[in-house]
Amino acid sequence: MSKRKLKESSAESAECISQVQKILRERFCHHCAAGKLFGLEQQYRHLLELLKRTTVHGESNSALVIGPRGSGKSALLNHVLKDLREMEQVRENLLEVHLNGNCQFLMKNPFLSGLLQTNDKVALKEITRQLQLENVVGDKVFGSFAENLAFLLEALRKGDRSSSCPILFVLDEFDLFVHHKNQTLLYNLFDISQSAQTPVTVIGLTCRQDILELLEKRVKSRFSHRQIYLMNSFDFKQYIKIFKKQLSLPAEFPDESFAQKWNNNVQHLSEDKTVQDVLQNLFHHTKDLRSLHLLLMLASSAVTVHHPLLTAADLQEASRQHSTDSKANIVHGLSVLEICLIIAMKHLNEVYDGEPFNFQMVYNEFQKFIQRKAHSMYNFEKPVVMKAFEHLLQLELVQPLERPSARAQREFLLMKLLLDSSQIMDALQVYPNCPTDVKQWAASSLSWL
Repeated sequence: MSKRKLKESSAESAECISQVQKILRERFCHHCAAGKLFGLEQQYRHLLELLKRTTVHGESNSALVIGPRGSGKSALLNHVLKDLREMEQVRENLLEVHLNGNCQFLMKNPFLSGLLQTNDKVALKEITRQLQLENVVGDKVFGSFAENLAFLLEALRKGDRSSSCPILFVLDEFDLFVHHKNQTLLYNLFDISQSAQTPVTVIGLTCRQDILELLEKRVKSRFSHRQIYLMNSFDFKQYIKIFKKQLSLPAEFPDESFAQKWNNNVQHLSEDKTVQDVLQNLFHHTKDLRSLHLLLMLASSAVTVHHPLLTAADLQEASRQHSTDSKANIVHGLSVLEICLIIAMKHLNEVYDGEPFNFQMVYNEFQKFIQRKAHSMYNFEKPVVMKAFEHLLQLELVQPLERPSARAQREFLLMKLLLDSSQIMDALQVYPNCPTDVKQWAASSLSWL
């Protein structure tokens, strides 16, 4: 009987841990509207009112949401759209389009990304696909970009404020759309949003503060100049509160006793001096909440049935992983020859004050070292050294300054090193079985002249 109870309790605890992992991963990994906004109440009200006027009263608008990466632009928009969809007066206007497989948006909502829609033609195809107009409309078959654009504009202009379904255009990475030829798409979208036709709202998300300076005069004249700025202005006390809210389990968690135990543990962690030091370091480095989410994600991955509650040690280990230099980790796996080439590049950077170098210069530097230390280092053939250099190029530790042409000789292509001196020296300290001569060469302030 006791064994059966033990099995049931372990199954229940496993189920609890699974639920905790699921809730925290959804919170940390997605820009879902289920999470909470921190310090964005004013911007939330502004954007909600703007979109409500479009959906309820049929007003056309345009606005830019501006803020650094990780400041919550996408999260803010997702919250607004979720709350808007739950309003009764909006529900009749509601037409959902599923995007990226994990979000639902109201109205007809083409969500465009400047990283995916790299020119106006691709962007227009995506708009017509999401508005379900891509193949045949009556007897009309889409042909050229001009015909496609003309049809879309005509379809939008035939509508009116009273009977047409409002359309929301969300342009992610808005600054990349600015670089499209003649800004044709932006001009036409802003032009329609200024006219008394189909209700259209254009929302741009960007991290560029100077975005208005990049717009052409004719595009700028049709933009409403509404700008919503997002800045992480909270202090460290508020940062601790965010930490607690992000780790706490909701009231509707199935197992109340476990949720209470978990939340009490989170409260104790927030008061722990070690945890506060970890959070203080991250806070001084960046206020970006995505960095905090990554730290908490790494820490929560240590939670298991046998280790059901987070500890300060888990957060310390997560902080160590979070701050690990990925390029320095790559250096740990290189051969001694490749390490020598990186040290040769380091010395060239010091001698020539960061000027670009080529393979021949690196090879000559390496040969000087070999001649001085012939008793302890094996002299490799030039093709072997070239192969090692190309491997560094593939690992993106070295980068060419320009695209190599068919005629250019590989030995003389100008390169730059993507590692700084401190990264190289730190990596050498933990490099296994590194020859002493190589370490001394790296530490020397002058090249082997």
